[in-house]
Amino acid sequence: MSMGIVYQHNKKTGITYAYENVPYWDKEKQQSRAKRTLLGRVDPKTGEIIPTRSYKRKTEPGAKERPKRGPVPITKVQRSFYGASYLLDQIGKKAGIQQDLKECFPDRYRQILSIVYYLILEENNALSRFSHWQRLHIHPYGKDIPSQRSSELFQSIDEESRMAFFKKQGRRRIEKEYWAFDITSISSYSQTLCQVKKGRNKEYDRLPQINLALLFGEESGLPFYYRKLAGNITDVKTVKQLMAEFDVMGYKKVNVILDRGFYSSGNINQLYKNHQKFIIGVRLGLNYVKEILEKERESLPLWSNLKTQFGTYGLCRPMEWNYEQERPYKGDVLTGTRRAYLHLFYNPEKAARDQVEMNDYLTSLHNDLTEGTRKEYRRKDYDKYFHISSTPKRGLKIVPKEEAMREAARNYGYFALLSNEVNDPFEALSLYRSKDIVEKGFGNLKDRLNFRRMEVSSELSLNGKLFVEFVALIYLSYVKKKMQEASLFDKWTLQGLLDELDTIELLESPEHGRLLGEVTKKQEQLYLSLGVDPPSL
Repeated sequence: MSMGIVYQHNKKTGITYAYENVPYWDKEKQQSRAKRTLLGRVDPKTGEIIPTRSYKRKTEPGAKERPKRGPVPITKVQRSFYGASYLLDQIGKKAGIQQDLKECFPDRYRQILSIVYYLILEENNALSRFSHWQRLHIHPYGKDIPSQRSSELFQSIDEESRMAFFKKQGRRRIEKEYWAFDITSISSYSQTLCQVKKGRNKEYDRLPQINLALLFGEESGLPFYYRKLAGNITDVKTVKQLMAEFDVMGYKKVNVILDRGFYSSGNINQLYKNHQKFIIGVRLGLNYVKEILEKERESLPLWSNLKTQFGTYGLCRPMEWNYEQERPYKGDVLTGTRRAYLHLFYNPEKAARDQVEMNDYLTSLHNDLTEGTRKEYRRKDYDKYFHISSTPKRGLKIVPKEEAMREAARNYGYFALLSNEVNDPFEALSLYRSKDIVEKGFGNLKDRLNFRRMEVSSELSLNGKLFVEFVALIYLSYVKKKMQEASLFDKWTLQGLLDELDTIELLESPEHGRLLGEVTKKQEQLYLSLGVDPPSL
């Protein structure tokens, strides 16, 4: 027989007392009996068991520490879904998420985790559905969090605690791994958020938005840092600030992977100045890239440069970077050269895709011109690819600039990377491709976690909700990586796997404690494939 907690309410005083209930078999009377020991009174607001003085003296002589939260009270017979929550409990322990949250948010971490669990397990559902969900599921907080309380929770998540969490999570990542950094836009129609600005998202929609910068570990596959930016801040402006915040968080000599949107000579100089190892995409139109590519254009697509697993030809050419560093305190500019490696690639499949995309783009430009729907951000390309004239008699005349189109076609399938550390082209390519995890992370944030449009009106609420969504993203990224490693996506979707585990039940009763429902062989194997021991009580 198992130990339980029994609650007795005194109607005269209005106080509820908690007793340790230990069942035993009375041999003389041949019946089950129970020994009860007073634990303390129950706080009506928090549900915590506050030990009585006599109990304190027995257990902790001379203790002066504040009352600790007791076991979750079992006051009624209840059957709840448990299997998916258990999985997230174990992941939280393995990835250190639970511990880091507890240290940074000691009074709020259970609430944060419960909302995180809800966001993960209830795909695309609004927070207003939390009350319904929590009645059917085991979760860390164990109680309802009404809309007003969740808003208060979001507003209570302060910058200091948030940065402390990033710092702790960053230290758990493998020191030598590369960190992939990228930016996405989140649209908002709020008039009260100061960082909501007109900007162009990745689909070139002109919408009010904020930008979100996200940092992932290339090897761990887990995010551990994000930063909210004004919607009109371009990618290229963020690198210097990123370096500064690395310094604040104590990250030294970080290895970063950056998309070509972050490229500028100033940013490369900044990376060298901070002794950061980097791999960054570079445009083929840059003078030094163009010069080296022309020399290697014929030799690049040779069999000796082919890596069949990538379906790509690649080679590396060492070069010298012309380094500049402004020194305001001396009033001069320090110049010199730094070692760099330019990696050139050619992919036939990419060449075919580039041609299709360019044909579609040219058609779109032509339609804009003929229909009179020109877009400002395409203005240079209208002039680059078409002669446009108009006469009173013949009207509008549009003639393709075929030489410009042929010049563009020369680079179909080609692309380039720059690094100051990696001198093997396919090692650089493999690392660079890992930045896909950031893009997939953005997809999870926007689609699965229902954050494509912000539904908050205050700055504090936005900051708090972003943080909770980010914590959920860590869990999702962990599960996805484990599923990929175990080839589980061959048979399961992410939601299908979570739903399968969520069917495992937990029966709670005041007399018998907790009883675990049946766990099938299939469910056991799923847990093991995800690196988690199956549940048992």
